[in-house]
Amino acid sequence: MSKLRITAVNMCFLLVISGCSSTEVVQQPNLNVSIGQQFIDLKKAYDSGALTEKEFQRQKARLIDSIR
Repeated sequence: MSKLRITAVNMCFLLVISGCSSTEVVQQPNLNVSIGQQFIDLKKAYDSGALTEKEFQRQKARLIDSIR
């Protein structure tokens, strides 16, 4: 590979890499999901097999404790 081509490839690489850094802080969106909707979503996750019985019970207990 010629020296000019290697330099061009390196320059492209540096430009791509330099676009990856940022000091901007990304904030999480403020989601206002009702407790009822959270229970529905939790049950759907359990019914679809995404959660085991133990995980479902643990998350359900955490949700109930959060409203006390």
